Amino acid sequence: MPTTPPGKALATLPKLDLRILSDGRAGHETQMFGIAESLGLTPDIRDIHPRPFYAAVAPFGPLDPLETETRPGSPIAPPWPDMALACGRRTLPYLRRVKRASKGHVFTVYLNAPANGPRAADLVVAPVHDGLFAPNVFTPVTPANRVSPALLARLRENPDPRLKALPAPRAALLIGGNNRHFRLTPADAMALADVVRTLFSQGFSVMATASRRTPPFVAQALAPVLAEGAGWLWDGAGDNPYPSMLAMADAIIVTADSVNMVGEAAATGAPVHVFAATGKSRRVADYLERLQRLGAVRPWNGAAERWDYEPINSTPSIARAITRAYAIFRGLPELL
Repeated sequence: MPTTPPGKALATLPKLDLRILSDGRAGHETQMFGIAESLGLTPDIRDIHPRPFYAAVAPFGPLDPLETETRPGSPIAPPWPDMALACGRRTLPYLRRVKRASKGHVFTVYLNAPANGPRAADLVVAPVHDGLFAPNVFTPVTPANRVSPALLARLRENPDPRLKALPAPRAALLIGGNNRHFRLTPADAMALADVVRTLFSQGFSVMATASRRTPPFVAQALAPVLAEGAGWLWDGAGDNPYPSMLAMADAIIVTADSVNMVGEAAATGAPVHVFAATGKSRRVADYLERLQRLGAVRPWNGAAERWDYEPINSTPSIARAITRAYAIFRGLPELL
């Protein structure tokens, strides 16, 4: 697991010990790392490894006994941190145990809507489209991310050479994949190939990347089409160019299945077009409609459009909410 270098703090916190409980999922980690960077903290990152039964019954079941705080190598072993941050249902039994075993010392923060309700942590950060509302729930528009203005500026000044070689204007094609609500079908793959051809006809070069959830046939369908023009598909070799794609994009097309990628795209200020993957979700529809009302996204309707909007990034407000809740928890009025 890579460590997370501290960034410029967007909220004022005293030096404290922050522990991240990670289930290894990239979408969960990017939220937690983004918050740590915004708080100017270098976290102690602990991976959890529940056995299949305990993973399946989370968050309602018990912690895997092999990872309790008394076991060697436990992700929740003392000394207790000042704050613990978790994301993903499998982490919830660990977060609950840290709170109880530390006799309430640890301030706990959970990202996204926990299935076991708002009492899962001292502070829950659940985007407003999750529909979870309680006194200890903060409801930003988008999930936290690492797409800060400083990062974008740095990558624009020192772009990935593989992307710099593509002529401007550049379009980023961000491809998610299958989840509980959406799936990419062969018909979707063909439609994405048509997106690439349309972008070429509009004068764009195309930077494409897939995710861990992308079915292999999607990349197989796109590779020959991208070779028809100024196109490039990341095949997993070398450094991940995803952040540079966001920074260099003059237009972004992203599949509707990924709330995180849509939110990261909206943080850039580039026009964001949402490609309708097969499936539906009321929560995701609410999320996209809200971002459309704010001017950040539009559906892909067969051509790239150009428009301006103020970049949307909830990470600074999430960092401030955590700072305030922590100050109340510790009795530190100077942080309020």
